[in-house]
Amino acid sequence: MSSLPSVIVLGAGLAGTEAAWQIAQAGVSVTLVEMRPIKHSPAHHSDEFAELVCSNSFGALSSDRASGLIKDELRLLRSIVIHTADEHAVPAGGALAVDRGKFSAALTEKISNHPQITIERREQKVLPEEGQITVLATGPLTSEALAEELQAFTGRSACHFFDAASPIVKGESIDSAVAFRASRYDKGDADYINCPMNKEQYIAFRKALLSAEQAQLKEFDKEVANFFEGCLPIEELARRGEDTMRYGPLKPIGIWDPRWGDLNDREVRRSKRAYAIVQLRKEDQDGRLWNLVGFQTNLKWSEQKRVLQMIPGLNQAEFVRYGVMHRNTFVESPQLLEPTLQFSKRPNLLAAGQITGTEGYAAAVAGGWLAGTNAARLAMDLTTTSLPPSTMIGALTHFVSSANCTRGSKRQFQPMPANFGLLPELSERIRDKRSRYGAYRDRALKALQEAQQLLENSKASIETTTACPSQA
Repeated sequence: MSSLPSVIVLGAGLAGTEAAWQIAQAGVSVTLVEMRPIKHSPAHHSDEFAELVCSNSFGALSSDRASGLIKDELRLLRSIVIHTADEHAVPAGGALAVDRGKFSAALTEKISNHPQITIERREQKVLPEEGQITVLATGPLTSEALAEELQAFTGRSACHFFDAASPIVKGESIDSAVAFRASRYDKGDADYINCPMNKEQYIAFRKALLSAEQAQLKEFDKEVANFFEGCLPIEELARRGEDTMRYGPLKPIGIWDPRWGDLNDREVRRSKRAYAIVQLRKEDQDGRLWNLVGFQTNLKWSEQKRVLQMIPGLNQAEFVRYGVMHRNTFVESPQLLEPTLQFSKRPNLLAAGQITGTEGYAAAVAGGWLAGTNAARLAMDLTTTSLPPSTMIGALTHFVSSANCTRGSKRQFQPMPANFGLLPELSERIRDKRSRYGAYRDRALKALQEAQQLLENSKASIETTTACPSQA
């Protein structure tokens, strides 16, 4: 397919990596532009593609969970990112978590060795010319110059919110005399380390969070931080009420240390149950590194060490990375994008990933798949496509392209993670939640298989002169 137009993908995060691979697999040549290491963002730590900044978890594995279903859909669609995540998974109970370093290094190698992909390490400061098929996947940390260009193109101010990454500690520095291994409700293996607090410890910890000093927002806007509700810093949760953390990341329900006694003994359960529990999840296969689940933070690093070492079991914790806070940028997708992820006023420009207002790693990958697939179809002079709204990917992309939000009001567009509330109602009402979610899953996977067959049939009508490399 050497005579086909080439495609440019801007950004080698999760969405850009997936988009570049799908374009290349279709036999279309693609240039992947990544500004690192020429210019680093405040949140990235490496030059590798698809670096996971906030957490090493892609969310639930079970397909009767929204984040599990979207990953199953991506497996059906032969996603290179999810395929690689599965290859480098680390134990995390019912979640898909990965060894970040090995995961990113493997994807970088696969992308770099693909014969249809050319990599350019440079900062893209302007949008390519209008006739050029382009996938915009620069993510929530789009450079200032390109963000200004995007604002000029859309004729609107970009939306901003602030996101934060959790600290990581050395496993050997966690006190196992206090902390214990368990998964909530014993679901899966005991893959989490749990640090229990009594009420007195919890109150003291919350008080320390509230009084701790925040880091200065140097590189970012000086406006008041507009936090995304799905990724609040731990200190912001503490400010929202005495029990807010206990109903969030410090929820103790379903976690029991056998050293406390017999769980089936009501009196033991009542007297020994933890008031709050901090959970840590593996960062690597060997368990040398652990991240504090739900502990995104913008505290100064010295304050993080002081306050977080108040957590029982972490009194001598050695931090290999402190939490950081960074600005996320996304466009007003409902007013700008089609369900195909094409810009309405410039169909040769597509957007993918968190810049469209989706939230979560798997959702970013899904956007990369769809934008990459449609960029390749544009190059092959095929009709672009969207996925059925009964699929999780289709529901999410239809939402960001058509959400009913009013600028300047409380209903202003905000990022959205995958969730079953986006899916159309089932034809028959099912009261049991688990059964209902299972029915959503079955319907979604069936609809996706049918849509996938239609896409493959349309591709089959195009003669190819270059064989597509295998995914493996």
